[in-house]
Amino acid sequence: MVPERTLRFTFTWGLGVTATTLIGLLLLTGLLLKFVYEPVPGRAYESILYINTQVPFGQLLRNVHRWSGNGLLLVVFLHFLRVFYTGAFLPPRQVNWIVGLGLFAAVVLSNFTGYLLPWDQVAYWAITISTSMLDYLPVIGDGLKSWLLGGSEPSAASLLNFYAIHTAILPIVLLFAIPFHFWKIRKANGIVIPRRPDEPPGVTGDMIRTVPHLFVRETTIVIAVLATVLAVAITVNAPLAEQANPGLSPNPTKAPWYFMGVQELLMHFHPVFALLVIPGVLTLGLLALPWLRYDEDVSGIWFCSASGRKTALLAFAVGTVLTVAGVLASEHGLLSPGILGSGLVPFALAAFLTVGFYYLVRKLFSANLNEAVQAVFTLLISAFITLTLVGVWFRGSGMQLMWAS
Repeated sequence: MVPERTLRFTFTWGLGVTATTLIGLLLLTGLLLKFVYEPVPGRAYESILYINTQVPFGQLLRNVHRWSGNGLLLVVFLHFLRVFYTGAFLPPRQVNWIVGLGLFAAVVLSNFTGYLLPWDQVAYWAITISTSMLDYLPVIGDGLKSWLLGGSEPSAASLLNFYAIHTAILPIVLLFAIPFHFWKIRKANGIVIPRRPDEPPGVTGDMIRTVPHLFVRETTIVIAVLATVLAVAITVNAPLAEQANPGLSPNPTKAPWYFMGVQELLMHFHPVFALLVIPGVLTLGLLALPWLRYDEDVSGIWFCSASGRKTALLAFAVGTVLTVAGVLASEHGLLSPGILGSGLVPFALAAFLTVGFYYLVRKLFSANLNEAVQAVFTLLISAFITLTLVGVWFRGSGMQLMWAS
């Protein structure tokens, strides 16, 4: 039995089912691709060509796998936003929030490790750029890069490592973590459904049977996802550039699109701040979110309150504008490289603006802790999205800023 109110349609309803369906598609298509793919530099690219041209429905199979992976990233990101903005990370769901973050990381790593497998120019140099970022990490950077690549640069060992992680380790992690994630949801009495403004707290509504009501709705979502992926796979082929050439890098050389925000950070901050301090602070902040002493329980309420919606909208606009302004200022040399070249000035300015915005929201909007934390989160999310879009669409030859790339 489930509360009837949990089955009403919303624009974010079914994101979990959608993600699970895409993971199922990835596991199935990936298993079939393993019968033909050869994880050896001299044969990897040729096996992809063979799949595209000689295997019956091979191109379609590869398309489904590629677009399911990209779609999964977007769906998991939207699911992550939904959980945050509806307060579904608050007690008793703290542990499941951590599990969800781990699943998010596993999905990103799965896409990243699969990116190299075609062994074409785009994949080879994207992985080269991404792993070269590890060189800037103190103490552990060199060792981590050497372990991942099996050397100092992408090679046969790298391809084998990525293949093993992509097709064995991460699928096992997902197969164990996803049922645990669902189990924790059930232990917390189901999912959090946002309350309507006219609906008092604690109202659950009538109870109805899972079968057929929930089953039919979720089956419909699964069919819709399958149809959408097939439609995209039929009309858009997965990209494949020329075979990887370690001696000739493309211009520009970019990381995969989901790491472009990090690559863009490297263009404006010292590597220690861009790769260690900023990601470290954000990760610790996300892990600590459920344990902050909030003023009230806002589980199931979108954006905490009417005031929270206003502050979130303001934060998104401010984050976008400040990020664009910062990119332009950095591009024209208006931001100092920092004290003794350490890059401290840009980081200190970004930290000052973030903390200042928190106190500004608290004072001007009389925001409680729930609303203020949400505003800062939105500010940072909008900044990262803007950096990603700048890197993907507005970086051209030599990574120069341009109107379109």
